[in-house]
Amino acid sequence: MNVLSDNFAMFREGFLGTVELTALSGLLALVLGTLVAAFRVSPVPALRAFGTAWVTLLRNTPLVLLFLAVTLGLPALGLKGWDSFWLAVLALGCYTSAFICEAVRSGINAVPVGQAEAARSIGMTFGQTLTQIVLPQATRTAIPPIGSLLIALAKNTAIASGFNVSELGSVQKTLNAAAGYNIYVIFLWIALCYIIITFTISGLFRLLENRLAVAR
Repeated sequence: MNVLSDNFAMFREGFLGTVELTALSGLLALVLGTLVAAFRVSPVPALRAFGTAWVTLLRNTPLVLLFLAVTLGLPALGLKGWDSFWLAVLALGCYTSAFICEAVRSGINAVPVGQAEAARSIGMTFGQTLTQIVLPQATRTAIPPIGSLLIALAKNTAIASGFNVSELGSVQKTLNAAAGYNIYVIFLWIALCYIIITFTISGLFRLLENRLAVAR
């Protein structure tokens, strides 16, 4: 217990940093992922090509490499002054958005084609059909995999500790460098913090899934 009690302020800062990083990255991933999913099912060839390229590139790029591209590449392009925290949000959000996109697209594909055809027959545009008819139904199918992806995102935030971001991974690095602490106890407390975060996300999405479930 002395590891936690002696360094409670550090653990609290790291825990809150991980929660904030997960929440902001997750929000960015949901927005980008849904938008790119719309591109992938769009009747416009250029948008479909962009969506396919986005997903193919990011899903096949290691997250660490993406962090390096963001933290080193953006300043080289003249985009300086970004805080390391927001660079981490950008890297994590963009990376996860590619997987969110595929989860949303699978939900869209699960909606019967007749729904979209009926909407077009009464004069609705593609945007109206997607936002008012297809996506509300696709959400039920996409909720479980999106929850799993956000849990993975919470664990992926540990990579940000290598890029000067204050979160649970940085707490572990700092305490490992300090003398007198058992490394296994440090890892135990860090693991418990991640379990709290992931169980919370899992519980929220389980409630959401039950709320949106169709009675059978």
